[in-house]
Amino acid sequence: METIISIKPLLAVLVSLLVIPMLVSSSGKPNVRESWTFMAGIIKFLLVVSMLPVILSGKQIALTLFKIAPGADIAFRVDALGMLFALVASSLYIITSMYSIGYMRGLNEHGQTRFVSFFALAISATIGAAFSANLLTLYLFYEILSLATYPLVTHHQDANSRISGRKYLIFILGTSIGLVLPAMIYCYHATGTLEFAGGGIFSGQLSKPSATVLLLMFVFGFAKAGIMPVHSWLPAAMVAPTPVSALLHAVAVVKVGAFSIVRVITGIFGVDFLLSFHLGAVVAAIASVTILVSSCIALTQDEFKRRLAYSTIGQLSYIILGVALLSPKGMTGGILHIAMHAFGKITLFFCAGAIFVATGKKYISQMVGIGKRMPLTMIAFLIGAMSIIGLPPTGGFISKWYLVLGTLEGDQMIMLFVLLSSSLLNAAYFMPIFYKAFFCTKEESMFEDKIEEAPMMCVVPLLITALISFALFFFPQPFLDLAQLAVKGFIGG
Repeated sequence: METIISIKPLLAVLVSLLVIPMLVSSSGKPNVRESWTFMAGIIKFLLVVSMLPVILSGKQIALTLFKIAPGADIAFRVDALGMLFALVASSLYIITSMYSIGYMRGLNEHGQTRFVSFFALAISATIGAAFSANLLTLYLFYEILSLATYPLVTHHQDANSRISGRKYLIFILGTSIGLVLPAMIYCYHATGTLEFAGGGIFSGQLSKPSATVLLLMFVFGFAKAGIMPVHSWLPAAMVAPTPVSALLHAVAVVKVGAFSIVRVITGIFGVDFLLSFHLGAVVAAIASVTILVSSCIALTQDEFKRRLAYSTIGQLSYIILGVALLSPKGMTGGILHIAMHAFGKITLFFCAGAIFVATGKKYISQMVGIGKRMPLTMIAFLIGAMSIIGLPPTGGFISKWYLVLGTLEGDQMIMLFVLLSSSLLNAAYFMPIFYKAFFCTKEESMFEDKIEEAPMMCVVPLLITALISFALFFFPQPFLDLAQLAVKGFIGG
């Protein structure tokens, strides 16, 4: 594969980092501050998009920053998988920044400059993880993201936020330092490299027991992916403002966790290596349990954001399950679900935040009849929910279609049952919300028949992401092209 040396990956990482001094200096001028945020977001997105034609042509872009040790540099490499993730993160950063203005100002939140500054740092770390050329660089940005999002989780600075923040750090840093770091050191000791390779880096150095332990250390060590039982930090983080929840659950934190596991499976172990030891089935089984258990728990949650949190735990495991199937279509579906879930789930979080800004309600039982007051928000909710369930005509149907085909391709009937059962559970915990929002009697309704949506800066972003989720059913490119290109490299690598 032809490699092009370019500074663009570094610039894409740095742009939102370099704007932080301007954000801080303009703290007394909110409009100027948000203008800097949008400028950085747009430049970041344009830098990412400018690399897209090169990646789609089958080439890759690389840049080495520092030589740490042979086979373990601080370096960037833009390939199809990284490009897909970066496109999602950079585009949703702009939309989430718009939404945060309506939300934070609508509730007159404190510390808005601190909020946007750490938000910018978090998205820089996310792009850095997406473009990492090796496990060392990925680990570095993974940890930076953990530290950058801690102030966002604890934004309210009350006792509940501090408790949740501690839990967040204990789970995220504890697992990465206790499991990923020693696993990474062992990989380097065994192979002399941490570079991601299409066919993996192991060639006879590991026995099956050793490989199993090492793989599980990575799967549970990257706890941002929300694999059970290292998942409880995720519902606890719901004390954060909704724009943070949207960032955590749709764009940055959880997706970096799932993305890291995908990178390890495909670039460190390799498809052929895992097939030879039948280790894909081990990861698929863990992901399946997480999908079903989290979906059942979601059914019991009355707080809107907690239901969305448990839904996210299950949806992340779709990504891991798809890649663990080790079949071309399954892997395509898993990687594609990174994008399809992001647009659908961020729509749902935006809706939850808009409802809270407009009504102060955060429990589902308090939202009967809300569709008559906030019809645009609840129609957007329906589209987002349909995408998460996997119903046409939304983008989520495309990724789940490939996942189903992947189970058939790999003759995994149990996994097919898991996918279909979980989709029914998804419908069971989402569709009643929409039904009760519109189809209730006047006596049951908790709202007057008067349209009163959240501020425009809250409503416009959720309508945009809902429309994108709808459009992705008809135009899944370039995400589908990138997913297929990535899988071709993994299978052929």
